Amino acid sequence: MARKDYYHQPNAPQPNSIVPAASAVVTDSNGKILFHKRRDNALWSLPGGALELGESIEQAISREVKEETGFEVEVLKCIGIYTDPEHIIAYSDGEVRQQFSICFECRIIGGELSISSESYEVQFFTVEETKQLAMHPAQRVRIQDYLQHQEKAFIR
Repeated sequence: MARKDYYHQPNAPQPNSIVPAASAVVTDSNGKILFHKRRDNALWSLPGGALELGESIEQAISREVKEETGFEVEVLKCIGIYTDPEHIIAYSDGEVRQQFSICFECRIIGGELSISSESYEVQFFTVEETKQLAMHPAQRVRIQDYLQHQEKAFIR
């Protein structure tokens, strides 16, 4: 399903849903950050996705990282809660979603890198390399928040 993101754009459609979602900052032993290149918008993104019925947010992020990257992860802490009403995601099926995402710092505990049906590519990048990647501005906010190493979660 194709999607179009609107970020602080006056022409954004009115949302008709809010779906709890999670994303993860997963790093390797060298501190490189894990990204996947999404099939639905061809942008680099932190792994993540929607919460499903019957699972906790921690289970959701563990499942999404495994599905999208092949890695099993342990959640270390909450980086932030992102509910910007001016970040709108319009899907080709007519759903228009207001962002609601919780981002977690995670560490790899198993698995191996693999590409899923949702991704073109999965790769680790240095913080400097991420500056050159085509990605949505909301992803950059999460990365910057992660790099702040705050004790408490950001609420944006």
